[in-house]
Amino acid sequence: MNRIRALLPAVCALALQLFLPVISGQAQGIPQNIPRKELLILENPEGTIKNAGWFNIWAINAGAQSNGLQQAALDTLWYIDPESGINGVWENALAADKPQYNADFTEMTVKLSKGIFWSDGVEFTAEDVLATVMLQIKNPGMRYSAVMASNVASVEAPDPYTVVFKLKKPNSRFHANFTVRWGAVWILPKHVFEKVPDPAKFDFNKPISLGAYVLHSFDPDGKWYIWQLRDDWQRTTLGRFGKPGPKYLAYVDPGPPDKRVIAQLNHELDVIHDIAPEGMFALAKQSKTTRAWFKGFPYGHPDPTLPAVIFNDQNELFKNRDVRWALALLIDIKAVSMASYRGAATISAIGVPPTGTHPATYHQPMEEWLKSFEIDTGKRTIKPYDPTIGKQIADMLRPSMGEQIPSDPKEIARAFGMGWWKTDPQAAAELLEKAGFTKRGGAWSTPDGKPFTVRVMVEGDLRPVMTRAGTMIVQQWKQAGIDAKIDVAQGTLPTRRAAGDFDSFIGWSVETWGGHQDLSYFLDSWHSQFVAEPGKSQPQRNWQRWSNPELDKIIEQTRSVGFDDPKSIELGKDYVKLAVKEMPTIPLMAYNVFTAMDQTYWTGYPTAEDPYTDPVPNWGNSRYMFVKLKPAH
Repeated sequence: MNRIRALLPAVCALALQLFLPVISGQAQGIPQNIPRKELLILENPEGTIKNAGWFNIWAINAGAQSNGLQQAALDTLWYIDPESGINGVWENALAADKPQYNADFTEMTVKLSKGIFWSDGVEFTAEDVLATVMLQIKNPGMRYSAVMASNVASVEAPDPYTVVFKLKKPNSRFHANFTVRWGAVWILPKHVFEKVPDPAKFDFNKPISLGAYVLHSFDPDGKWYIWQLRDDWQRTTLGRFGKPGPKYLAYVDPGPPDKRVIAQLNHELDVIHDIAPEGMFALAKQSKTTRAWFKGFPYGHPDPTLPAVIFNDQNELFKNRDVRWALALLIDIKAVSMASYRGAATISAIGVPPTGTHPATYHQPMEEWLKSFEIDTGKRTIKPYDPTIGKQIADMLRPSMGEQIPSDPKEIARAFGMGWWKTDPQAAAELLEKAGFTKRGGAWSTPDGKPFTVRVMVEGDLRPVMTRAGTMIVQQWKQAGIDAKIDVAQGTLPTRRAAGDFDSFIGWSVETWGGHQDLSYFLDSWHSQFVAEPGKSQPQRNWQRWSNPELDKIIEQTRSVGFDDPKSIELGKDYVKLAVKEMPTIPLMAYNVFTAMDQTYWTGYPTAEDPYTDPVPNWGNSRYMFVKLKPAH
């Protein structure tokens, strides 16, 4: 504990380094002929885009999707908000109603909204939905090809505003593919793509918009993108909520964390996607106009994502769950919390983020099961769960943070999480020996006599919190005799993640709806049918490439019950138990995003007091923020 407390003075010193002088300058290099009072400037966390002129989101490429493309220009059938929603959690967008399934969930009927138009004046109809699905099926290797081809037997449009999907097998969660939580299967314009000889090579530049904004201009070097409100914004699904406040949106690469702070202090960056805690502390102290999700500590917005140590489970080293468990028991989560979030982390021992309704649905009901859970180390049976870890973190912070740290156990659990796994080097050693590993001269060797080397891939300063978590875990594994190395994949992590070019990385493969208790948003994609062969590109989310017959059975049972059926929660708990036993990834904590919002030009941002949507600017749901924003003057 003394080692962890020693970090606190360093935190303060580092925060003070960010109290930098404010120097006026041009805003991110974007065109200066746009009135600042009409322009909302947001960070694109993808950074500088290599293939800046690529807007074909339906093909896997080097282009961007968080540059305003999915937030401002695209649309799909439904949205589920990770917060309370602007008009409730569920939103019918291009669909006029919720999905309608037949009795055995082999058919899904969608009634479409009328009066919605593409930005070139062509009406949106069922033909666009059909074209979206069939293009993916007929062109393997595109972004949604695998999920469409594996699920859809046929799709037809009996009239311009009705689509009927016939599925290859029961799947009560098929609609999730067209339901935005962060992104989804976006609908493409049939009248454009039907003229394209090869959709995988089509750049879709300039993109035809279905959302309320259309592309105005972009930097050929990929530094910024500007979107302009459509004159006919009323003919979009966002129009039903009123006219968006900003006439222009600029998604920019503001550079590393210190430059993001300076840009917001200069009022040149209205929304920072994410910065290190020190940056948030600096802005909170120095800027009178910056607002975060919470007014004070812990500031950050708790996303319904679950940062974890993601193993490449197709790697021979990590196929054995005893090895994965051994690595988990070598982690001191308190030190990881301090290193990553300076204590402002909400830990989770299970494969569900401790945010939204999940603590009441999963974490609290499973606490007794976790306390009694046992593992066999090969020499003895241990109970690895410590229910007091969240309280220990709160107690550790209280001397320096004072009254900002709650004392009520329920509030401690909400802010810092419940329990986690005990740091147990002896049990870890026994598990490694059980798996055939040996330790000589303080260093671990694999069963074939080679050094036990583990690369931990991180994103560098693009995601500083996760980088620091990975660095701390590498340090802990090194101390235990493992040849652990940090692997900085600045800007290339998404590509390498999909290709399986890693031993492990700090990121997430668990993403939940947030506003809904069902786990299908990520869980369905973990079915073995979607696991790519080694060397091939992995479809979305199951980055660990974990395959398990018990998991397949849980997923298939979930597909056979309704989305709102309480049985899905029980099946979710079955998944949690299996994931604890197998440890395919090591869950760490919720991803608390330090989104900072400057109120100099715009007011009405979503906050904990008015949680109408997620403020994090790369989410598809962030479009709802535009209609709530008002000019500050």
